[in-house]
Amino acid sequence: MKNLLFLLFLVLIFNCKPKTDSDDNNLEVNQATIGKHLERLAANEFMGRMPFTAGDVKTVTYLKDEFEKLGLKPGNGNSYFQDVPMIEITGSVSDKMIISGSKGDFNLSYFDDFTALTTKAEEDVSLDNSELVFAGYGIVAPEYGWNDYEGIDWKGKTAVVLVNDPGFKSGDSTLFKGDAMTYYGRWTYKYEEAGRQGAAGIIIIHETIPAAYGWNVIQSSNTGSQLNLIGNAPVTDIQGWITHESANKLFAASTTEIDDYKKLARNKGFKPIPLGLKVSVKIKNTIKRDVSKNVIAILPGTDLKDEYIIYSAHWDHLGIGKPIDNDSIYNGANDNASGVACLLSIAEAFKNNKQPKRSVVFLAVTAEEQGLLGSAYYSEHPIYAPQKTIANINMDGLLNPGKMRDFTITGYGHSEMDEYAKTEAEKLGRYIIPDPEAEKGYFFRSDHFNFAKIGIPALYAKGSYEGFDISIDSIKKFNDYYRAHNYHQPSDEYDPKTTDLSGAQFDAQLLFNVGYTLANEDYFPKWYNTSEFKSARENK
Repeated sequence: MKNLLFLLFLVLIFNCKPKTDSDDNNLEVNQATIGKHLERLAANEFMGRMPFTAGDVKTVTYLKDEFEKLGLKPGNGNSYFQDVPMIEITGSVSDKMIISGSKGDFNLSYFDDFTALTTKAEEDVSLDNSELVFAGYGIVAPEYGWNDYEGIDWKGKTAVVLVNDPGFKSGDSTLFKGDAMTYYGRWTYKYEEAGRQGAAGIIIIHETIPAAYGWNVIQSSNTGSQLNLIGNAPVTDIQGWITHESANKLFAASTTEIDDYKKLARNKGFKPIPLGLKVSVKIKNTIKRDVSKNVIAILPGTDLKDEYIIYSAHWDHLGIGKPIDNDSIYNGANDNASGVACLLSIAEAFKNNKQPKRSVVFLAVTAEEQGLLGSAYYSEHPIYAPQKTIANINMDGLLNPGKMRDFTITGYGHSEMDEYAKTEAEKLGRYIIPDPEAEKGYFFRSDHFNFAKIGIPALYAKGSYEGFDISIDSIKKFNDYYRAHNYHQPSDEYDPKTTDLSGAQFDAQLLFNVGYTLANEDYFPKWYNTSEFKSARENK
């Protein structure tokens, strides 16, 4: 069905030509501006833009100064900043995770076989002979009649769970959402649910395809300092990941014969299975409480100035970490200096045009890489009333090898923002498609998700499938290479001599056009009836 949908789209657009500079002598979003900001933000001097570091201070100061230069007003009263109080935990993990059982003990090696961290603000946290229980996908979903934790008192126990959700690669499109990941498939949800169940720990089994990234991403993202919002939600003592190979060792050592644990976990009647094993691992923490900042500016509207369109992009990356090929700075050029550069360029374009009817807000959020924390804080402490916020337009990872024919919408089918994107895409000789990799859960992996959760229609879209001059296969190879070698690695760098910015400009232009249209009308885009976010809007 998905392939047929793509074919229908493609039949309609094969003869389309991109709108070029010669078609319009006043393209609103300036490519040189994107390049200027991208080069600065991805430079080594910004030290990978990790919150709570000197790179944090340098980045937010740069953004504030650039908003001021554009003549935009402070977006939080008299300030360009929204303080985001967080806690930083730097854990020193024991070299070995000890697995004990009647068939003998064995160890897993930190970093190579497992990662572990904690969100508890305690100096010493550990699992000491915690009973391991296989909990399927670690999901409690009443609407699907699903409970992977049912029937066990979880106090003192550690859940071992699969990544993604039961529908993935099941061949059953009615099982959850088939291959399209639900929020139940995200690691953040699995950590949250284990905490709600009162478990002592949770260990997620990594597999590259259902996770949508390799073990190298787990290593880079789950080691070093970890940030969290300060709150009272229940959490486990320790959260971790193990490699698929290590999981096979667990099941082989179990006193319970589980020949096909994935198949078992897909059964609606699945019940948790004690493995007859115990786990021990220790973490010694250094704890720091501090404040990072969302950076926010506003272009006030005219006659509808109390209605808002919010453009967003996260400014943070992973800072300085484990060296790879003698490079320890995780510059985050694509992720997400590119999105912030486009945010500033779109702000410039709005300033160069007639003042819009509605107000336009430009929000650069912190700590996305640590779990969408900056946007989560904004959604819990909104500066602008959600019921008066027309839409969110989010930008994350906009570099590609040239102008894209497609405009792929992550979360297609949720709201009328799809229609706005379609209208503006066609004006540029482009077409829209749903995310062809919905199984990777990108809808839950960037900041628009936190706006959607409070009922604000969100657009997260970019060209990523087919170029005007680049084939579908070539684009796929480009994207696959980035994910395998550059995503969350020091190699995500910017070279102005080799990086093509025309695609980023082309996407930013379309996103500007969508926002400019919204900012000069009085209509509120609606959620579709089938969207789970519709009720959040209606209840505001």
